[in-house]
Amino acid sequence: MKKLLLLSIVALFGAAVVRAEAPTPRADLVTHVETCEAILQEFQSRSDTAIPAAVLQKARGIIITNQFKAGFLLGVKDGYGVVMIKKANGRWSLPVLIGAGEASLGLQIGATAVETIYIITDDNTPRLLFNHRFNVGVDAKAIAGPKEAEKERYNREILETPMLVYTKVAGLYAGATVKTGYLAHNDNANFTLYATRYTMPELLYSDWVTPPPEVQPLMALMQRLAP
Repeated sequence: MKKLLLLSIVALFGAAVVRAEAPTPRADLVTHVETCEAILQEFQSRSDTAIPAAVLQKARGIIITNQFKAGFLLGVKDGYGVVMIKKANGRWSLPVLIGAGEASLGLQIGATAVETIYIITDDNTPRLLFNHRFNVGVDAKAIAGPKEAEKERYNREILETPMLVYTKVAGLYAGATVKTGYLAHNDNANFTLYATRYTMPELLYSDWVTPPPEVQPLMALMQRLAP
């Protein structure tokens, strides 16, 4: 049994090293963006997960993540996501790829994936992602956001919290304080996706990169939801 555990640990961390050294193909990164778009569409299609218009109107940024268990025995958690910000002219930025890990929110028995949307209500919180790691609920206050089916739970304090968190966990009510692991910028992924050496600040806040066709549907969706 000890030998099996040791081999599992070696295999797990060996795979992690290989993944870190080998660049992710651009086609896979495009799939990541498309998956995040699909997550947002699915959330908005259900009343028990839909983000209300009143919340979207206050959005200064959005983060969409897809996280999963990467290890059978150890339960190591990994994932990816995108961040977008609303610019001063009212247009939404490029979706910038990020890493997401160590999430416990929503990882229940038998669960293998956690889909989460973070609505950011101020202009400063997205800049915390410029650091190597940003811990949700630690570096910025995060609470469960009110859903379309919970209109009676709206109040000014909730809507002014820096991060409103939406996930598919049953029994998580608006206003409950949450911590959902860390988010980290992923410059290498964005270099590949956008064929540029610009990093997160330039991609989010400038107009120096023309949006490739693969990311335009997500940008258009955000513009429709939060013009």
